[in-house]
Amino acid sequence: MRVNLRSTKLVILLCTLCCMLWGSAVPIIKIGYQLLKIESSDIASQILFAGIRFFLSGVLTVIIGSIISKSFIYPRSAASLLRAAKLSVFQTAIQYVFFYIGLANTTGVKSSILDGTSVFIALILSGLIFKMEKVTLLKVIGAVIGFIGVILININTENIKALFDFSLLGEGFILISTTGYACSSVFMKRYSKYDDPTMLSGYQFMIGGAAMALGGIAFGGRLLHFSFWAMIITIYLILVSAVAYTIWAQLLKHNPVSKITVFSFLIPVFGSLFSTVMLKESDILNPKGIFSLILVSAGIILVSRGSFKNKTTE
Repeated sequence: MRVNLRSTKLVILLCTLCCMLWGSAVPIIKIGYQLLKIESSDIASQILFAGIRFFLSGVLTVIIGSIISKSFIYPRSAASLLRAAKLSVFQTAIQYVFFYIGLANTTGVKSSILDGTSVFIALILSGLIFKMEKVTLLKVIGAVIGFIGVILININTENIKALFDFSLLGEGFILISTTGYACSSVFMKRYSKYDDPTMLSGYQFMIGGAAMALGGIAFGGRLLHFSFWAMIITIYLILVSAVAYTIWAQLLKHNPVSKITVFSFLIPVFGSLFSTVMLKESDILNPKGIFSLILVSAGIILVSRGSFKNKTTE
């Protein structure tokens, strides 16, 4: 039975699942740092930890894709391998090297808010630069409303002044990471015309992950406190990347970029929710949190409606 990946209900379900998995990764990464005794200043070990995670995520993605395809998936030409390598630069190297370092040098609140800018960047890239879809007023309004919801869910009277603090290693690196993520979404959409998205995801993870791990080791990164629970957390993070990106890549292939990336507004919502439960860093189970979720949902609906009214070039 062939699954219709353009079905509105299925898109909502699968995008929400991906964002829930990614949102859970934020507190889990911080817990992983604690278990592995990785300090915020130990950039090399952070990159090594991320590299191992993504390389193994790529291996798992290829295994899953091969089972589904009933044949081993691999880049069938030099051009395909080059496309996977280009994706690895944006989707793994730039996005996650800068994200891991930035997350260790700023608060989860700021990280979540800055991550929300990826929707605007992706909309600009896909609509204005690459002409893959129309940038309509409805999409812009939806993106703004969703972003307001992301800001509202993350601020309070205690941290509002700190939001205006800025450091290159913290907020600056998160913005660079966000730009890398937005670029990777647009390029995945373009490259999936020529290659299987699952194959692209798997091999870009392996290429980027291997480069990150080797770079981390070269600069002195070490994981000397690997315990049972650290292994469990690493396995979970591997599964998050393999499952979420495999689904996300397939959705990008069959839908407008903005229709899918707008769901990224849900990542900080889930991130705040999981942080509330795991780290006691925030509390969104209140009227402000519920109103924020309403704004995020309204933004997603408006951008999605704009995508339906303006068909993209497939």
